Amino acid sequence: MQVMKEKAKNLASSAKEHMKIYKAKAEEKAAIAAAKTEGEKVVAHEVRKAKEAEAKRKLHEAKARHRMERANAQHARRMAATGGSNMYVSTHDHHGGHTLGSTIPVVAAKAAPSSMTAKEPTNPMGGYPSGGSKYL
Repeated sequence: MQVMKEKAKNLASSAKEHMKIYKAKAEEKAAIAAAKTEGEKVVAHEVRKAKEAEAKRKLHEAKARHRMERANAQHARRMAATGGSNMYVSTHDHHGGHTLGSTIPVVAAKAAPSSMTAKEPTNPMGGYPSGGSKYL
């Protein structure tokens, strides 16, 4: 549900951006038609480019805001499901989705037994037995 809301908001923001760009192009054409010198035409073109860049920047900010809203909603939903405790981690099914209502507690890792600890390497630093080369 949150993904669909985010997509709808992104679509609306994108439509706003396209309208601002269209408006900037129309204003540029009007300014160029009214321009008397080449310098005024260059200024009109630069103003259009600046307005387009501003519209794209606002679209990027809106999309980032929509992602944050979705992340906050997901976080709130997960916190409500675990009773406000963050000691539970939700599990994923094999298809990449969440399985509803299943949580597993986070357990501290146990120390490895002494028989499984790292030992000194028997080969020299190069990784080949002493006196040999990898081609022998």
